[in-house]
Amino acid sequence: MQRETPLAIPADHPAFAGHFPGTPIVPGVVLLDAALFAIQAAACAPPGPCRIASAKFFHPAGPGAALVIRHENLANGSVRFDILDGPRTIASGSVVAVQPAAAVPA
Repeated sequence: MQRETPLAIPADHPAFAGHFPGTPIVPGVVLLDAALFAIQAAACAPPGPCRIASAKFFHPAGPGAALVIRHENLANGSVRFDILDGPRTIASGSVVAVQPAAAVPA
């Protein structure tokens, strides 16, 4: 089942100050943070710690863009997400559970 979370990065967000003055764009880390937050808030993240397994950025998003984070759980336990600006895909990726490290015998 796909879920959607609206996302608007305000024009006065502090990341815009240094992320291309004169032609500001939303930094990728801000988009990824918002995607993780949306996935976790919807209780779609794998149980326990998780990590971004993949991320691709296709188009920039500017200040005040009305974005949507669309995400869905996959059969393999990961969560796939897309960040959209209308019909245009800004970024996409997946989140997976972090596997605990195997204990090393003493």
